Amino acid sequence: MNTTALIRPAWTPATIALMVIGFMVFWPLGLAMLAYIIWGDRLDGFKRDVNRATDGVFAGCRRGADRAHRWGHGAARTGNVAFDDWREKELERLAEERRKLDDMLAEFDDYARELRRAKDQEEFDRFMGNRNRHTAPAPAKSASKTRGGKPDTADE
Repeated sequence: MNTTALIRPAWTPATIALMVIGFMVFWPLGLAMLAYIIWGDRLDGFKRDVNRATDGVFAGCRRGADRAHRWGHGAARTGNVAFDDWREKELERLAEERRKLDDMLAEFDDYARELRRAKDQEEFDRFMGNRNRHTAPAPAKSASKTRGGKPDTADE
C-alpha cells in the first residue's frame, strides 16, 4: 500500500484539480478545498483537541450516570445478590482504573508539552546564538595607546 495519500493537505495536482472543480460547481466547495490544502495538516491536532474537550464535557454525564447506578436507578438487577454485588465491585474497580488511566494521560500530556517546550526553547536558543554570531560586528583592531594625543612610548 502506498504511504502517501492521493488527497492530502498539500499542493498536489489532485487537490488543485478538486479545488478548481469545486469552484466551478459550487464556490463554497472550492473554498473548502482551498482551506483543506492550506490548513489541513492542522486537522489531526484539532480533531484530538475536540475529542479531548468533548470527553471532558461528557465525563460529567458519565459521573452522573455512575451516581445514579450507585443509587440503583441505572442498573438492571439480576436478582442474584452475590452476582450483583460482585458486578458492582468490578464496575467500581474499573471506574477507578479509568480514573488512574485518565490521570496518567493528563500527566503524559503535560510531560510531552514540557518536552516540546524545552525542544522549542533549545532550537530558539541555537537560532539566536547563530544569529548573534553572524550579525556581530567584527572587532576593530585597536590603535596604539595614546597619551595626550602623542603615541605612548617607553622612552618618556
